Amino acid sequence: MNSSLIESLKQRRTQYALGRNVSMDKDSLTQRIKDAMRHTPSSFNSQSSRAVILFGEQSEKFWELTKQALAKIVPAEAFAATAAKMDSFAAGIGTVLFYEDQAVVTGMQEKFALYADNFPVWSEQAGGMAQFAVWLALTEAGVGASLQHYNPVVDDAALQEWNVPASWKLRAQMPFGSHEGGFGEKAFMDDSQRFIVKG
Repeated sequence: MNSSLIESLKQRRTQYALGRNVSMDKDSLTQRIKDAMRHTPSSFNSQSSRAVILFGEQSEKFWELTKQALAKIVPAEAFAATAAKMDSFAAGIGTVLFYEDQAVVTGMQEKFALYADNFPVWSEQAGGMAQFAVWLALTEAGVGASLQHYNPVVDDAALQEWNVPASWKLRAQMPFGSHEGGFGEKAFMDDSQRFIVKG
């Protein structure tokens, strides 16, 4: 039996060649991202995941801020390649900044002290699921994306630029746009190395 979910999983790939030839409008994309995150599970239904959704010039601004932050730490002889990578992310139509609200994590630790050590871990798991859910939702819409991690070098700049609450901790960035390049063959390790099935 064919499953549309499994087919979407197979289609989800990292797309670095992004463009702006996306037929879905900004409002529809925004709602799709919101829905994907809203219905992502979290421990104790804590809903710790947050997002800043940037389009157009605002998305370009984020990658310019990232470029400026990296210029301070990347060797000069290697910076041209770094700058080109930032420009490729900015070439899309938008970027989702994924955060985890540490105020929620602290609150859950205080409310359920027995599990206090677990809530930071569970928050990261919820965040990862939210990122994947959004990626899958974009894939189903025919939109390309990749998942990047330029935190913490750009955290402060993003916080100030978009008035992000101080309790929000940046965990990942997802530039998205039209598919402007193909994909190579994806290799998979043998199932015997990954799965144990009993019974």
